[in-house]
Amino acid sequence: MSDALVLYTNPMSRGRIARWMLEEVGASYTTEIVDYGEAMQGAAFRAINPMAKVPALKHGDTVITEGAAICAYLADAFPQAGLAPEPGSRERGTYYRWMFFAAGPIEAAVTHRALGYVPPQEKSRMVGYGSYERMLDTLEGALGAGPYLLGERFSAADVLVGAQVGWGVQFGTIETRPAFEAYAARCMSRPAAIRAKEMDDALLPPLA
Repeated sequence: MSDALVLYTNPMSRGRIARWMLEEVGASYTTEIVDYGEAMQGAAFRAINPMAKVPALKHGDTVITEGAAICAYLADAFPQAGLAPEPGSRERGTYYRWMFFAAGPIEAAVTHRALGYVPPQEKSRMVGYGSYERMLDTLEGALGAGPYLLGERFSAADVLVGAQVGWGVQFGTIETRPAFEAYAARCMSRPAAIRAKEMDDALLPPLA
């Protein structure tokens, strides 16, 4: 089976998270830029991801979609990068906790807020994040011990959460708090994050 890695992405998408993770693990990969519209909705790309969205990662015959899944997969596929704790360890439990917190409560709460939806207080338990404010307080508490989600150790969970916090603070979808700004700055200053950003920025369409 081929071990070739192919990243399907767009520079104006969550594909930036997948590229950052690829740069962190140091894997060789090729990039397929999928334009929004006909290319993303077309049969060729939907054979890769029927959801017609990026990112998607193809590793040989295996296709991985969803940012959290891509980060977790790459951390396990390239253990030499040291971006995931040992399976079965207590640290692994903490790692899973915040990886899935990012994919669930953070993503949902931020999206709902951006769309102007606020769950009624009496129905807050119907949404996984309870309330936007509770999600933020919980996230801030997780970052309190720092500098990363696993303490001194940077992991794939920090790629996912760091990207979400960084973008959220930048674009106003996550409330600005000193803990969030400091955490995002630490994550985004990593060489792999800088390389990935430069690659994607170079692919952006020119300003009118």
